[in-house]
Amino acid sequence: MKAVSISGSLRENVGKKDAKAVRKQGLIPAVLYGGEKQLPLLIQEKDMNALIYTPEVQYVELTVDNKTYKATIQELQFHPVSGRLLHVDFLEAVANRPVTIAIPVKITGTAPGVLRGGKLAKKARKVKVRGALENIPEFITVDISNLDILDSIRAGQIQLENVEVVDVPSTIIVSVLSSRNVTESETASTEGEEAPAAAAE
Repeated sequence: MKAVSISGSLRENVGKKDAKAVRKQGLIPAVLYGGEKQLPLLIQEKDMNALIYTPEVQYVELTVDNKTYKATIQELQFHPVSGRLLHVDFLEAVANRPVTIAIPVKITGTAPGVLRGGKLAKKARKVKVRGALENIPEFITVDISNLDILDSIRAGQIQLENVEVVDVPSTIIVSVLSSRNVTESETASTEGEEAPAAAAE
């Protein structure tokens, strides 16, 4: 799994008033926990935006006072109106202690059901896994070469070496819909879109 290097500084003052002040300076309050001690931090907002707005899963090499910590993002808090990032929780990745993280799914192969007129439906873009950071892959490859119409692949069918899939086993990752299912789905969607207009009249 790829690492992104960012730097932070220790946050001296903690409180809502101080948090507003630092955000005006382009900084994001954060906390690093899970290691020997909890560290309140300040991170450049531009660095965080480059990290979180990417489809690739990445862990962080976070440098604070010349010391580098490996960490994963555990929680992001956003402003309910503006959508601006307000706070970040980092979990330090300690040796021999598993972490839980969602990694992207990549589809490979051609489904026979699609060749016969079905439609491929990707239900999940990411799958949540748990394991040692060094064992977690950048993505999960899902082969659809055996999928016929109405077949699907679920989270419980995914097997990874030294890594546990922790999503609900019945969660559908990808499936092949029949032409009838596709038509009914599109019809229902169209009717749902027309309903508000009729009500408005």
